[in-house]
Amino acid sequence: MSVALATVGGLCATLLAAPLAQAAPPLSVTTVASGLDKPWDVEVAPDGTLISGERSGRFVAVRPGGAAQTVRADQSQLFVTNEAGLMGLALDRGFAANRTLYSCQAEKTSGSGIGTGSAGNLPLPFPNTGQVINVVAWRVADDWSSLARTRTVLSNIPVNSGGRHAGCGLTAAADGTLWVGTGDNAVPSYPQSPTVLGGKVLHITTGGAPAGGTLPGTPIYSLGHRNVQGVAIQPGTGRVYSIEQGTSRDDELNLLQPGGNYGYRPDRAPFIYDESVPMTDPQRVPGAIGAVWSSGAPTLATPALEFLPAEGWGDLGGAVVISTQQGKRLVFVTLSENGRETVRTTDGLRDTYGRLRGLKVDRDGSLLVTTDNGGGRDRILRVRAG
Repeated sequence: MSVALATVGGLCATLLAAPLAQAAPPLSVTTVASGLDKPWDVEVAPDGTLISGERSGRFVAVRPGGAAQTVRADQSQLFVTNEAGLMGLALDRGFAANRTLYSCQAEKTSGSGIGTGSAGNLPLPFPNTGQVINVVAWRVADDWSSLARTRTVLSNIPVNSGGRHAGCGLTAAADGTLWVGTGDNAVPSYPQSPTVLGGKVLHITTGGAPAGGTLPGTPIYSLGHRNVQGVAIQPGTGRVYSIEQGTSRDDELNLLQPGGNYGYRPDRAPFIYDESVPMTDPQRVPGAIGAVWSSGAPTLATPALEFLPAEGWGDLGGAVVISTQQGKRLVFVTLSENGRETVRTTDGLRDTYGRLRGLKVDRDGSLLVTTDNGGGRDRILRVRAG
């Protein structure tokens, strides 16, 4: 099996291209909910209810043993086009008591009175075209019938009028902080800019203030990214990883370091978004941190990642599972003990359910997967080993 090598924090990491991946052990799949339209993400509440959101703005709840039902919410501010709309979701770690759900969503700015999050003191060098991405806090009704918007946690994440490379992944950590993956809007200067929130991984408190490891005075934890839609924390180690969508090749799994630069710099030609550059370019970005795993060519389009439980998954226990849209399969990446190297990759569900997007490990250790085919044909799947 051929390999490629990349430098990761001064170490040599083995990158296995997805086409070389082995087949996964047998997987069993059942449908939890159907008739959905591009459910971007899925979360599991303490009572077993699943909460998802369609990119068009509809929140959907699946109660234990029940069918999918609409959760009413005022989404009159939502800006929906192409990749932008209702995106990442995260439940507050104290959800059982405070009923707080967070969403990452594109919203109109004209006359809306929004855009006053804690990053409001950052420069806004991008044109104000009437829309922005916000992290929003909602209170969920006890019976899951409705959501009431309580506040804008963070604003000033840019989104262009075409919605390209909007991001926007959201993960709640055990310490109560939030991790936000953002897209670069296909603007050449954004990935390397220390003030623009696009093309970054952000780390904030639930009040919107910068949390640990960020660039001083900003919520920016890492930069030099293209389009980050997923962030996950490895159980037992606290290591934080992101999954990043590549150009025509090289989707990347990155082990995040505070203030780290992951080397995407598409500004080789003035004012032109040059996607012919490498996803990690140490020649033009000194000190650029290489990926732990890369898809090779062609790109698989990788929107989400999760760590599988150590038990109940056989040889896949503890692996990173990555969803793919163009690849139409799951990729399982087993990491080395230090978390910086790829030991093995395997594929599952190849060309079976179409485009795959959202991932979440349920309370019983099974994996929830949302499909991304559109036209009301999408489902939430439950995947188990064996």
